[in-house]
Formats: sequence, C-alpha cells, structure tokens
Amino acid sequence: MHPASQGAWRVVHPGFNRRWWTGWVRGSIGEVFRAFLKLGLTSFGGPIAHLGYFREEFVARRRWLDDAGYADLAALSQFLPGPTSSQVGFALGLMRAGVGGAFAAFAAFTLPSVVIMVALAAGAAVLSGPIAAGVVHGLTLVAVAIVAHAVWGMARTLAPDPRRATIAAGAALLALVPGGSAGQLLAIALGAAAGLLLCRGLPRTAPASPPIRVPHAAGVACLAAFAVLVVALPLLAVATGAGGVALFDAFFRAGSLVFGGGHVVLPLLETAVVGSGWLGADAVLTGYGAAQALPGPLFTFAAYLGALVDVGPGGVLGAGLATAAIFLPGLLLLVGVLPFWSAMRRRTWTEPLLRGANAAVVGILGAALYTPLFTTAIGGADDFALALGCFVLLSAWRWPSWAVVLVGATGGLALALVP
Repeated sequence: MHPASQGAWRVVHPGFNRRWWTGWVRGSIGEVFRAFLKLGLTSFGGPIAHLGYFREEFVARRRWLDDAGYADLAALSQFLPGPTSSQVGFALGLMRAGVGGAFAAFAAFTLPSVVIMVALAAGAAVLSGPIAAGVVHGLTLVAVAIVAHAVWGMARTLAPDPRRATIAAGAALLALVPGGSAGQLLAIALGAAAGLLLCRGLPRTAPASPPIRVPHAAGVACLAAFAVLVVALPLLAVATGAGGVALFDAFFRAGSLVFGGGHVVLPLLETAVVGSGWLGADAVLTGYGAAQALPGPLFTFAAYLGALVDVGPGGVLGAGLATAAIFLPGLLLLVGVLPFWSAMRRRTWTEPLLRGANAAVVGILGAALYTPLFTTAIGGADDFALALGCFVLLSAWRWPSWAVVLVGATGGLALALVP
C-alpha cells in the first residue's frame, strides 16, 4: 500500500476516534506549523493558487496523502462556504497531528498576512497628502480590475450555460435592488432553489470520500454551534448594544455566506461595514486592493477592517475579533460536515443546489463590480484606463496579483502628481 494511502487509512480507521484530539505520532504540531508557515509567507495568488501550492508541498514532496485523497478534501472545501484554502489546510493539519495540528496549520498560514494587514491599517490612520492619496486611489482601481477578472473567470466556470447565466443575472438584480445583506442572502437562497429546478440535467461529478473523518459527535457539535451562533449573535448584538458583539456578528455572517471563492468576501464585508456606517467605501476598497499583494488567505482582509471600523475595540483587538469571526463559520462547517460528506454527495439534489448557489454568487460579485467598485473608484477616463490596463495584465498577460498591485499603486501616484 502506498505510504500516503496507508496514512489516510489509519486516520479514518475507527480506532482513530480515541486519538482525534492528539493525532498520530507520525506527525507533530511543530512539523505542521513549520510547513504551513512557509506557505503563509510565500503563497501568493488566491485560493486556486494556494491549492496548487498545497498539493506540491503535501502530496508531491511530503507525501502526507495521495492525489485522490487531496482532491476529495479540495472538493469538500469548495462545496462549503468559507475560505477554501484555509479549510483544506485546517483539514490537512487535523489529519497529520490532530486538533493541535489543525490549529497550528491555520495559525501559521494566516498570521503572516494578518500582521501585515494590521500594520497597513495602522499606517492608513497616519498617512496623508497627495502621494498617499494617489497610492490609495491606485489600490482602489486595482480592486476594480481584480474583481472584474474574478467575475470573468467565475462566470466561465460557475455560470457557463444559459440556465446558470440567468440565475447569475437574477442574483445580480436582487443584490442591487433590495440591497444590503438581506438582498445577498435572498439571492443565494433563490439561486439554490433555481438550481434545484434548472440544473438537474447537467453531468454529475463522482461522489467524494475525504481521507479524514472526525467522530460523529464532534461533527454534530460543530454544526450545532454554527446554528446557535447564526441565530444568537444578531439577537445578542441587539440585546446588549455592545460594539464588539455587533462586529463579531457582522463578520460571522459574512463568513457564513462566502461561496465560490475569496473574492466574494468583498461585497459581503462592504455591505456589513459600509452599510452600517462603520467605515467609508474608499477605505474598504483600499484595504481590499492591498490584500491582493499579500500571501495567505484573502479573508485576512477582515483584520484590516476590524482594526479601522468605528465599532468594537478597534486596533489589534478589533482585528483579532474580526479575523476570528470571519474564519469561524467555515471551520465549524468543515468539521461538522466531514462525518456526513460521502452520504451527502450521493444525494441527487446536492449538486443542482450547489450549482444554483454558485451561479448566484457570480451575480452578487458582478453587482459589487458595479457598486461600490465602479461607482466609487472610476472618476474619469484616466481612472478607467488604469483599471483596464490592470485587468489586461491579469487576464491576458497573466501577471501575478502582487505585481498588478504595484502597477496600480504606481499608476495612481502618477495620476495624482501629473496634471
């Protein structure tokens, strides 16, 4: 038996349940932390690129599992809301060194970009003048290009046929007309329902069987915790009036709705913080543009917002609260669904529902491309030209995001300084 396959078998064997909290001796928490810290410092390019880095590191080089097992983990994480690459990393750490390994993988992969985003937030409060304003404006134009590129790529993958394209268009209208988080939630719910009706005739993929399972009791506990938090947090925020609770609730709800990729976090967080009057749209777009130049998960954009918003503790504490809130739903759902995943994937309704929800996500992101991105960032032909140039570099020339961010920041500075 292949060593990686043998290791995967040992993880799913019923005897593993007794050691779920500590992991097998074949892996250590320190080993997991070091492996993921390297990736947290070097993994540029977003969740799809991260999955490629993970495969190279843990399948090809370290041989922690085989390709089939890794593909199953990736399929599960793409099915669930939340940060895909962080969920895969959490699962790999869990498989290698138990719960301690799972949190070591998450911390090592996430903390480098969180630290940088908090530092950028601290700098945003003191920077002023035409040079800083030009760089900031350039970052908002980069955000336009990156979201346009994401919409284009996601539409080709998630809404490639007339039925799903229609679902996406309807979701965009719902996200624009009612507006707010209610419109986004309604768009996803109706998109999923439309998928059940319209997407049943499409070819199915093979049922997945992830190479790691957790005790059923632990899965049920995580799903119950997720359900309780979804219901209780808004009520608690209203009842207490506490800013920290309101902040945690807003970011938790955003993390619960991110289907289809990390870029979808932008419209959800923009609705949460700008719609509530906690932060201006310009500051949100600046942080989002800067996040594209960093390694690690795009969800660490939440740390920037948590440090700046006019609610909650602010600063480092606000950043930590927002970061924990936005990652928590995806991790709870991952552990909660693992014991039941194979059975769920065999249900005939699962894939049509998911296809409809993902098509709706394309529409929501397309609506965000119009507002707040285009309406806020594009003030004239020169702005449009710079954003268009960044889009071409991303889509046609396939430049990495960090390089396009540098071009956009430099271009914004030039626009500010040249009459």
